Amino acid sequence: MENKNPISASEVGTLWLTYQEKTMILRILEYFMAKSDDQEARNLMGGLWQELHFFVIEIESLFEKEGMVIPIGFRNEDVNLEAPKLYDNGFDIMFLRILKEVSMGLYSINMNMAYRKDVMGIYEGLTTVTDKIYKLATVYLLNKGILTLPPNMTLPKTTQFVKNDKYLKGFKPFGDKRSLNAIELGIIHHGIETNNIGMQLITGFAQCAENKKVKKYFVKGLELAKKQIQTYEEILLEANVHVSATSGSIVTTSKVAPFSEKLMMYCICLLNGFGLVGGSFGAMFCLRNDITMKMSLLAKDVYLYGHEGLELMMNNGWFEEPPQMEDRPRIINS
Repeated sequence: MENKNPISASEVGTLWLTYQEKTMILRILEYFMAKSDDQEARNLMGGLWQELHFFVIEIESLFEKEGMVIPIGFRNEDVNLEAPKLYDNGFDIMFLRILKEVSMGLYSINMNMAYRKDVMGIYEGLTTVTDKIYKLATVYLLNKGILTLPPNMTLPKTTQFVKNDKYLKGFKPFGDKRSLNAIELGIIHHGIETNNIGMQLITGFAQCAENKKVKKYFVKGLELAKKQIQTYEEILLEANVHVSATSGSIVTTSKVAPFSEKLMMYCICLLNGFGLVGGSFGAMFCLRNDITMKMSLLAKDVYLYGHEGLELMMNNGWFEEPPQMEDRPRIINS
């Protein structure tokens, strides 16, 4: 059935972003599949590659039908399949799981900005794929003993209501703070988990980057990830909560880049955006004001780091310009 409505600007924007992210993931999967020595992991990544490739073709067909140029995104020249293994011990599926977390958030936003049935169909299909792969990746990592679980807690037997605003107060120097609630504990654990993976990812990127400014940027990101992990772990230790062990993944000593610096920079910028949104979400649901303040300060650091990354990409000609609205003043004055 033909669409009566022309594609809207919001749909063009979300599909363009989706194309960038999906073509990046396809290149990452190609490298990880080439280096994996685990058949189950290769099957998982290969299945995802097939399904994402289908939707990339769907988006290209839609753009062509609408008379729009197909974005460049990330192509074969952005991946080096001959590069030695840069990550080991399940990092490929750990990182895949993080990418699927990013996709979950993006599809929710994208679906809210879609009005045509064909565009909604793309996001509905991608959501189904993401949910399935995220579940399979989580089970795989737990079975391999790589993924760590959040701390346990004594389950409540009665319901309670907060009596006053002391519940919100955490700036007490001598330990008169309330204990962490389950929501705060989950958010903090997730912050440690994602930053640990980010730290390993960017360590590998820093090892193999040739551009001095890019290498320096990755090293700065490594320190930022360490800072976030340390902040979250201090909150748990102060609350006498056992800090979960980090994942067992490792970075090899290879200094050969598996990806172009354009792809590596885009990947970090994408994860920065995800971290900024996730941190804001976490700060909103953490009710102790000392935790909220710490998360807000970390979010400021992530924002400034992300902005620096965008400038670096633009200065190197790596930032593909999103579709622009018409510049009416220029058209009129010309």
